[in-house]
Amino acid sequence: MEALTATPRALFPRASPAALMATARRAPSARRRCAAPVRASAAAAEPAGEAKPAAAPKAAGDDGAAAAAPKKVLKKKPVYSMKKGQIVRVDKEKYLNSINYLSVGHPPFYKGLDYIYEDRGEVLDIRIFETGEYALIAWVGIPTPPAWLPTYMLIKSDKLDYERI
Repeated sequence: MEALTATPRALFPRASPAALMATARRAPSARRRCAAPVRASAAAAEPAGEAKPAAAPKAAGDDGAAAAAPKKVLKKKPVYSMKKGQIVRVDKEKYLNSINYLSVGHPPFYKGLDYIYEDRGEVLDIRIFETGEYALIAWVGIPTPPAWLPTYMLIKSDKLDYERI
């Protein structure tokens, strides 16, 4: 206890070191107070053998019973503008003016991407992200990885035997 009173910073801001020494000298049967009273739960206060009486049933017309029961919120299925397996190609003007093309950093009049405007691509997956609806497109016969492109720049093909432009 002497070590506690000798510290330069008080451990208990409400009590002075003299008050702490006085409480330590009291008899063990003396009641000690703590800063925050401890509250017992209602279940701990009841004896183990007694059961709590059930609440009175409410009237059938009362809305309180309906509000007490949690309602399940079902997620709506998103409505996509395309289907998986759809044959598409990319609109050249929309793609060249998009952030997707600008982020790649190709030089002007780059011819390496002409296959996305001319060859057919198949929609592998469709998702709605924070920035809009995107489709995962893989090009048939072109050994390149699939790419996520916004659906607004895709042109749908009506038939599966798509001819090159």
